[in-house]
Amino acid sequence: MSTSYNNIQKYKGTTTVAAKSKDSIVLATDTRVSMGMFIAHKLGKKILQIDDHLAVTIAGGVADAQNIVDIMRYYCKMYKLENKRPIPIQSASRLISNIIFSHRYYPYMIQLLVCGFDNKGPHTFNVDLFGSLNEEDYFSTGSGSPVAYGILESGYNVGMNHSDVISLTAQAIYSAIQRNSGTGDNIDIAYVNKTGYHELSKQEKISLFSTISVKL
Repeated sequence: MSTSYNNIQKYKGTTTVAAKSKDSIVLATDTRVSMGMFIAHKLGKKILQIDDHLAVTIAGGVADAQNIVDIMRYYCKMYKLENKRPIPIQSASRLISNIIFSHRYYPYMIQLLVCGFDNKGPHTFNVDLFGSLNEEDYFSTGSGSPVAYGILESGYNVGMNHSDVISLTAQAIYSAIQRNSGTGDNIDIAYVNKTGYHELSKQEKISLFSTISVKL
């Protein structure tokens, strides 16, 4: 393959973060959509819901990511119809990995964080453009991820409560906005727990940002 992973990574002008609490998985992203040095949109949606218990963050090509999400929404609905229960998060992540791996010679230019809550609790998986699949307690993707990882690695502890993880992920995205030109404009935050998928409202984010010295 002529295009290396490092070359693709530097064009992902964004920052996304996902981290587990003891009873949820939290997703946070910036909202800047860029093409090289050109800012195409300031309020892009980078957290996409797939099912009631499953969502992804996207870095890379928007059209490629939307195509994967549409495919996954179909498979998740079919799984639920056939098995009378939601698809397990690991199975959904493996399916995404297989789809991306099967296109490795004409790759989807994306990196996804696959996040959800099932009967085994919260999960977050990282799937890159080669289909590699890994599960950890937290991940970050995009051009601002080195900055975000600095915040996550210094502040994250296994078993953190839900509100603390939300604050930590917001701080990680805000730090990336301050230091990475491909990241900016605003912050979206969502989480998945046993009751399903939830997005923080504008008022909830204003209240949160005021407690952690984030100014947007």
